[in-house]
Amino acid sequence: MAARSNFNRIVVDDAAALANAAAERLMARINANPGRIAICLSGGSSPKQLYRLLSTDPWADRIPWQRVHWFIGDERFVPAVDPLNNMAMARSIFLDSLAPPANIHPIPTDTAGPDESAHRYEGELKAFYGASRLDPTRPLFDLVLMGAGPDGHTASLFPDDPALKETTRWVIGVGHAHVEPLVPRVTLTLPALSSCREMLFEIAGAEKRAILTRLSAGENLPANRARSAAETVWLVDRAALEL
Repeated sequence: MAARSNFNRIVVDDAAALANAAAERLMARINANPGRIAICLSGGSSPKQLYRLLSTDPWADRIPWQRVHWFIGDERFVPAVDPLNNMAMARSIFLDSLAPPANIHPIPTDTAGPDESAHRYEGELKAFYGASRLDPTRPLFDLVLMGAGPDGHTASLFPDDPALKETTRWVIGVGHAHVEPLVPRVTLTLPALSSCREMLFEIAGAEKRAILTRLSAGENLPANRARSAAETVWLVDRAALEL
């Protein structure tokens, strides 16, 4: 497990309080940057309540939409309109109605395969960043949202997968998912995900209690290896904690 420097766990009462706390942290990162802002979203069920919150007043009015760019940490290799598509969920809930189209950066899935998608998205990230190598003093993202799967995976980085050892690529294709849905994936790598001012995990619900126990015990799982170079925060609701 990675060292827990600059690590903080925050416990809230329930899923609604978790979404509110996540929104406040997102806004704090936005307000701290007077220039162009990069937010890396996550898929799955964890962020849905946060995305719904961001689409409502007063949250939507607080976001400087013209300055914020929205990326995604991983994607299922399905069409952009498929219900399984991670960015499609975020777009349908809040992005398409509020963000400028040029500020939405989905992982392309209209390619020959996940590897080609990864290559194209890595090029887009490098063009946005303005360099081909990550500078530890200049993070790629202001905030990276993350979740933890039942096996301890995060983004589409699965336990014991060779992708965890990648040190130079920013984005890679994952041919075989270890959990449902069993479709190929495209994922940012640990170096790219860690290049952020804050990495924010959302862990909510009784169904996350078992994996949170394992993560808290320090098991060498992907969700424990994903750490910001600056600050990492776990937002946890009481239902996910051990009774």
